[in-house]
Parts: sequence; C-alpha cells; structure tokens
Amino acid sequence: MPYCILTGEIPDSIGKLAGLQLLSLPGNQFTGKIPSSIGNLTLLNTLYLFENGLEGPIPASIGELQQLRLMVLRSNRLNGSIPKEVLKLPYLSQQLDLSDNYLEGPVPLEVGSLKNLMRLAINGNLLSGEIPTTLDQCQSMEYLFLDNNLFQGTIPSALTQMKGRTMLGLSNNRLSGAIPPSFSNLRGLQTMDLSNNNLSGSIPESLQDLRSLIYLNLTNNQLTGKVPVRGVFGNFTGISIFGNKALCGGISQLHLPACPKEATKKRKENHLWLKIFIPISSFMLLFALLALAHRKHKARKASSIRSPLEDKYPRITYEELTKITEGFSSENLIGSGRYGSVYRGSLDEGTTMVAVKVFKLQERGASKSFLAECNALRSIRHRNLIKIITLCSSVDHQSRDFKALVFEYMPNGNLETWLHHGDNEHQQLNHLSLIQRLNIAIGVADALDYLHHSCQPPVIHCDLKPSNVLRDNDMNTHLGDFGLAKLLSGGVSKSLQDSSSSIAIKGTIGYVPPEYGAGVQVSTSGDVYSYGIILLEIFTGKRPTNDMFNEGMSLRNFVETGIASGQYTEIIDQTILSDIELAEDNSNEQMMGMNECLISVLKVGLECSDPTPRERMSMNDVAKKMQTIRNAYLRL
Repeated sequence: MPYCILTGEIPDSIGKLAGLQLLSLPGNQFTGKIPSSIGNLTLLNTLYLFENGLEGPIPASIGELQQLRLMVLRSNRLNGSIPKEVLKLPYLSQQLDLSDNYLEGPVPLEVGSLKNLMRLAINGNLLSGEIPTTLDQCQSMEYLFLDNNLFQGTIPSALTQMKGRTMLGLSNNRLSGAIPPSFSNLRGLQTMDLSNNNLSGSIPESLQDLRSLIYLNLTNNQLTGKVPVRGVFGNFTGISIFGNKALCGGISQLHLPACPKEATKKRKENHLWLKIFIPISSFMLLFALLALAHRKHKARKASSIRSPLEDKYPRITYEELTKITEGFSSENLIGSGRYGSVYRGSLDEGTTMVAVKVFKLQERGASKSFLAECNALRSIRHRNLIKIITLCSSVDHQSRDFKALVFEYMPNGNLETWLHHGDNEHQQLNHLSLIQRLNIAIGVADALDYLHHSCQPPVIHCDLKPSNVLRDNDMNTHLGDFGLAKLLSGGVSKSLQDSSSSIAIKGTIGYVPPEYGAGVQVSTSGDVYSYGIILLEIFTGKRPTNDMFNEGMSLRNFVETGIASGQYTEIIDQTILSDIELAEDNSNEQMMGMNECLISVLKVGLECSDPTPRERMSMNDVAKKMQTIRNAYLRL
C-alpha cells in the first residue's frame, strides 16, 4: 500500500503472513518500531518501508529473511547500530538502503559478507569510526554511498580494490590523510565525491588516467600542489576543487595560480620570447590588419549567421512571413518557448497550412539554437519527424536580425495537450485509447531509432518531452524541436549549438537523465531515458513533475512499486481501464491479454529509464519490443 497516507503502527500480526514475498508500505505515515515479528516472513524477497516515521532500532530478526534480495528503509527515524545479522543475508543482491536515518556507531566488519550486493546506501546517518576494510570483499558493488556521516581516519585501500565501482560517495565526513593513488585501479569509476573532509597531500596524477571518470568533487579539503590537466581534470564542468587554498596549476578555467617551478621557468623564458617576438610583431600586426579588412568586406556580403539549410531550401522573406501570420498576431500564436515562438500561417494563397517558428534572438543561445536545428534537419528524413518547408534568415522592419523556420503544420497539437489539458472544444482530449497510446509510443520510438541508428552521424535529440511530440491531421506522430540536438561523431557527442561547448545540463526537468547532472557527456542512452519517462507518462497519465513525486519518490519509483506490489491498476491512467471495462465484447482472455500488454509497456518504460545508462535498452530494441507488444494486442 504505497503512498496511501496510512497512519499508526505496523501491527505485530504482520508476522503471520507466512507466504508474503513482497512488503511495500513506502510513503505513508507509519510510526513506532518495525515489529520484530517481521522475521517470520521467511519467503520475503522485497522490503519497502522507506519515507515513513518509523523509529527505534532495526530488528535483528530481519536476519531470518534468508530470501531477501532488496531492502529499502531510508528516510525514517531509525536509530541504534546496523545489525550484523542484516549484513549476513546471503541473497541480498540488488540494494540495501538505510540512508537518512539516525543510525550510529561503526559499520560492522560483517559488511564484507555482502559479496553479491550491487548498491549500498548508508549515507545521511550518524555512523562513526573508520570505514571497514572488509569492503574489498564486495566485488559486485557498483554504488557505495557513505556520505554525511562521522567517519574518520584515512580512506582505506580496500575501497580501491572494488573493481566494479562506478559511483563512490564519501563527502561530508571527517576523513583525513592522502587520496590513495590506487584509486586509479577503479577503471569503471564514473563519479567520486570526496568533498568536505580533511584530506591533505597532493591530487594523485594517476586519477587523470581514469577514462570513465566524468565527475570528481574534491571541494573543501586541505589538498596542496599541482592539479593535473588530463582526463576529468581537463573538463571544467567535471571537477570541483574550490576550498583547497594551496592548489596550483590545472587548466586555465580554474584560475589557479601557477605552480612555483612553472612561474620561475616562465620568467626565464620570457626574455627569450621577447627577443623573438619583437622583431616579427610589426609584420604580424600588418598581416592581421589586412586580414581584418578582408573579413569585413566579406561579411558585408553575408548575413550574420548562415544556416546549413540556406542552400538546400528556398528562402522566404520577412515580409511574406509577416503577411501569412497576420503580423505575428497573438491570435495565430500556437506555442512559445525560451528560444522561440510558433505561429500559425498559410502559404500558396491559403492552401498550405504551416507553423512558423520565430527565434527570440535577444535571448542568449537563441542564435545557436537556430543553427542547431538547421544542422539536425538538413540530413534527416523520416515519417515520424517533423518536416521543414522553408526558412528565413533576414532582418525585420527595424533592421534587427531575424531568423525563422517554417514547418508542416500539425493541426492536432502535441502530446502534452492530449494527456493533460482536456477541454470542451475537443471532447476527445485526455481520452486517448490504448491503441492510440501504443501508436504514439511506437511513432516516437521509430523516430529515435532512425536518429540514433540510421543517421550518419547519429543525432541525439536532447529535449524529449510530450510537448515536442506532435500529431498531424491523420493522427500520425511526429517528433519536433531540434534546438538542443547534438551530433554523435566518433563516439563523442558534438554540440550542434557550439562545437567547442563544454558539457552542460540541457533539456527539461523531469525528462533529463540523471547522469547529465553529474556532467556525463550526452549520449543516445540519455534520449532512451527521456523516452522511458514519456512512455510511463503516456500510460499513467502523470507528469514526472507531479506534486506527488517528492522526497525521493519519482514517476519511475511509483510505477516500479505498483508493478512489484501487483497493484498495477492503481498506477494506470484510469481512462484506459475504463475503456477496457466498458467494452462489452471483451472476454476474460482478452482482458488478461490487455493487462499483459499494459504491464509489458510499463516494464519497457522502466528498463529505458534505468538510472544506470548501460542497463538501458537501445532504441532499436525498444522499437522492436513496442511493435511486438502492439501486434500481440491487435491479435486479441
């Protein structure tokens, strides 16, 4: 019974449910202690009690749950020590999450028994003592979070022996000593946070050889000496080192002082460079002035920004666009975003309806967004992608730069409107049938499959959300808005906005993959994550930013918990279930088939939105899977 605002204490009689395999009571208002009788549930494999008001110690009787694979008790008021019995559970493999409680004392050495555990989160407690050296026995552990505790002593070399580690959190403790150079053994490490400790010594140069490391936080320590410049240290957005007053060197964006030896060397070299530079400076200055004059002459013949589409499509004038949109009137405004507004218009004497996207060039980044969209659209053609008709690169009546793209008009709006904004004008809004939702999901999947696997170079959309999923006159699905798109060249994404730009979080809150927040380079798997969230939204009818999703709960958790508890009908959009129930000719077998279809779709959404990028499906596999699900549904 997740998120049902249940109150009171968990009854001791729960221990009588001997056959129970899943106990899921998160997000309620339970108080009191976890009953020790829970140890009688010997067949239990999943235990969710997070986000309640439970207090007291974790009962040692949980050690009797020999089939337990996953336990999440985070965000309660639990105190006392971590029971050794819990750490000895033989099948605990998915995750053990005890974070954000009031647990205290040292972590038992028995933590080394968790040989098959993938994720351990004990952050946000009052745990103290030294980090146990037995952690080196946990070779399957990918995620280890020990942040926000009272751990002291040095970082044990045991942590550097855990070869499968991808994320390591040690921030906000009392750790001292040097950063172990042997961290370079963790070849799969992607994120490491050592901030807000008392670490000293130099930054090991060997860390710059970790090719997978994309985020490193060393803020507020006592580190000294030279900052490396290769690997993660060469990416300004991938490192954080402020609060270490004795660091020097590093890349220029860090604005650190030069290291002493480098400063001395530069002073010696300056005399030699002056002798070389002065004799040729006059010649170079003359050459530069001539080149500048030539460029100015050339610039007068071209517009300030030339798009890659200008030679491919016929250009329309500003005056023509003003006419067909009736002066860009508010009556013809059909949408507006940060970088542009979209107006309805008509070409060919009213026979061809179009959508005119006018870029807000006064907004920083709008010109680059125009170029990004042009670059993406110049080489893509697919039935599920929006079709460009023409463009305008000119000046307006006040001689200001003017940029616009003209697209095929989509008379049936966008998915955001169909899912969330029903009104009297369109009775069918907010009432998409099951087959309509399947068709929309498949249309988006096919579009992304094409962008990722059939384009050369591949294109990453970077801003998937329902408002960018459009529907034409025949209710076909089209993916639009490539203003944040990027090209994937040589396995590395290249920004279509700025080829020299650094990694930045771009997209829309709720749909941006979590790894982008840690500075990970954008990738096709990021689009897959966004697609997974949209898929869950289509079939639950809930936005990822819904008010119910807070304090650790998310749309993905909501669906995952519903499926795990066998109560998936409580998470499906009720309009879908109403259609199924009202259909008089549905047999029991057909009802079961429809239920299987819904569960299969939700599982695809969960797999696509997995927090770990490498666990996500490719869009090629997603498209095939969704086709299979639809075909099975049509055979009912």
